Amino acid sequence: MSFFWRQCQYVAHRYLVVRGLNNYYLSCCVNTLLQTLNATWELADILEKWEDAGLGAVGENVPFQLKRVLKAMRENCPQPAPHKDFLHCLDRNCIRLQTQHDADEVFLSILDLMQRQMDDRALALEIQSLYKISVETQLQCLECNAVQTQNSHLLSLPLHIREDQNSLEDCMNSFFQQQELKGINCCLCAQCETRTPSRQGVKVRSLPRILCIQLKRFRNYHGRTLKLDCKVSFPETFDFSEIHKEAFSTDFTQNDCRYTLYAVVVHSGTATFGHYTAYVRHKVTNCWHYADDSHVSQWDCIYANVQKRWRTTGSFRLKTLKIKRKIIQHRKR
Repeated sequence: MSFFWRQCQYVAHRYLVVRGLNNYYLSCCVNTLLQTLNATWELADILEKWEDAGLGAVGENVPFQLKRVLKAMRENCPQPAPHKDFLHCLDRNCIRLQTQHDADEVFLSILDLMQRQMDDRALALEIQSLYKISVETQLQCLECNAVQTQNSHLLSLPLHIREDQNSLEDCMNSFFQQQELKGINCCLCAQCETRTPSRQGVKVRSLPRILCIQLKRFRNYHGRTLKLDCKVSFPETFDFSEIHKEAFSTDFTQNDCRYTLYAVVVHSGTATFGHYTAYVRHKVTNCWHYADDSHVSQWDCIYANVQKRWRTTGSFRLKTLKIKRKIIQHRKR
């Protein structure tokens, strides 16, 4: 197995610690997302370019408060970073305090609020482009073979998993596999002017610099929400173009589709109650850190050793993680 690392040099003014975040009002979900956003230095660099002077209600402005908390998290200070203002800002934007949240939903809400609340449209679109996966949905009528296409975009890739062992490659192959829609799922064909059986598929038009993958572990059984506790293996690096050869549209032109893992959000517990933690890779040292609210531990070892250590600790095993759900963020090399 080959590992691809981003070369990092010591930079004196860059932060060398990963600061923890106190758990206020059941904030572990937001805390872990802040750790992944802090590890996404491309986002912080864009926010630093944003001239936020003259804003009115700064207490309600998510990008303004996010910029402040990320700056605090980069300070070389052993104490937890102050982030109450950011939590109250989210609360004023309907991401309520003292409420159990889904990490992917909060992540997408934060991105949406930045788009709507930044007064610099160019920088707002630059942030969106970091995560934007452009896709083409194809719907082919099985009666007349007419094909309808629609372009859209995703900010995270939602992957369903099976109720047994899975790999990231298996989940992606399933996502891009064409599905037949029959019976009550028939779609309207414009050419046949009636609902007909059809075949639906998704093609990638462009890939982002930051690829966020959500593993969907929720299932609804007779009105009850349950989680799948099965294993999902995933690599440190992967080439998107090699995972599924037929996943790309005809106008896809990108040559480099390689990604390197740098953050994992983990939820332990049940579908209705649990706790979020995060694994993040430091930009300067390249070391992995485990962030559990205010407690942050550093692992001074390369990915292969971290992989071995997780395999032997039971519930948090890197290659066979037994967790409820993850947001796996990969950075393009």
